[in-house]
Amino acid sequence: MITRILDIDDNSLSLSGKIISGGGAVAFPTETVYGLGANAFDNSAVENIFKIKGRPNDNPLIVHVHSGYDINRLVSYVPQYANLLAAEFLPGPLTMVYKSRGNVSAAVSCGLDTLAIRVPSHEGAQKFLRFLDLPVAAPSANISKHVSPVTAEHVFNDLNGKVEVILNGGKCTGGIESTVLDCTGEYPVILRSGLITREMIEKSVGKCGEYVLKEGEKVRSPGMKYKHYAPTCKTVMYDKNNLTAAVSCYKSNVEQGVKAYILCDGSTAALLPAEVKNILNLGESEREMAFNLYDKLREGESKADLIIAVTPSKNDGIMKGVLNRLTKACNSL
Repeated sequence: MITRILDIDDNSLSLSGKIISGGGAVAFPTETVYGLGANAFDNSAVENIFKIKGRPNDNPLIVHVHSGYDINRLVSYVPQYANLLAAEFLPGPLTMVYKSRGNVSAAVSCGLDTLAIRVPSHEGAQKFLRFLDLPVAAPSANISKHVSPVTAEHVFNDLNGKVEVILNGGKCTGGIESTVLDCTGEYPVILRSGLITREMIEKSVGKCGEYVLKEGEKVRSPGMKYKHYAPTCKTVMYDKNNLTAAVSCYKSNVEQGVKAYILCDGSTAALLPAEVKNILNLGESEREMAFNLYDKLREGESKADLIIAVTPSKNDGIMKGVLNRLTKACNSL
């Protein structure tokens, strides 16, 4: 199969529509990361996504719809607080989990009675979804467990020969995946942290919980259980309060001929000694660090034998999501 990166226009949308209607998959941009989409009603098409990625079949998918799509066609009940959150944050990087009507492929939710739905804000994603006018099941468009893709080139590097079309929407502005929110109870519960923070949700609707997966429990959302977001090179993590140990690790590896890089935020980079030459700087602000995380991890794997990640100076708000992704990417020491 020849894989092509195509700008989003009438021709590429028409071709994508034929691929989707024929049971195939198309990679498309969102504001968070690129997705690998297929018709959520087509069981074999959804199962093919898992095969393309090498994704575990107990790790549920998110259904993407355009802003005019009536989600009541897919879910049995939408609580009032979910309507309030949708009015404030959608389209945008927020996925909401509802009780499913059971009319999409069972493979989407991996046997659960719930359905995760997202309305992306990316203009290209909206064009793609409006053209199809059906729910599109889509995980990130990468090989399972690898760093999520934030450019069309990242997708190509992972899925060349596995998909026919990658719709090019430029670099994703969000940088990390959406917040996933369980909306099946009396109040919302965060299943996966992201760009829409607990503080933002509480300000909008009041109470908001955070879920921690228990040992042996079935996964309720993507990103909860498995090692994710990992570069192909060895990646370790040190706490920001143990910067001396991180620098020592860097120096000892460089002395042994290992190409080592330190991945850190801007404030930590300013504290590194002059002999640390190889730095992957995530930037200063929360948004900047989220935007840069996957790009820097992919840059690191292309240059380094070893990435030494230092935890960010902040760990609340958006940085909670950044730290979550960074932790899953690393083999902590």
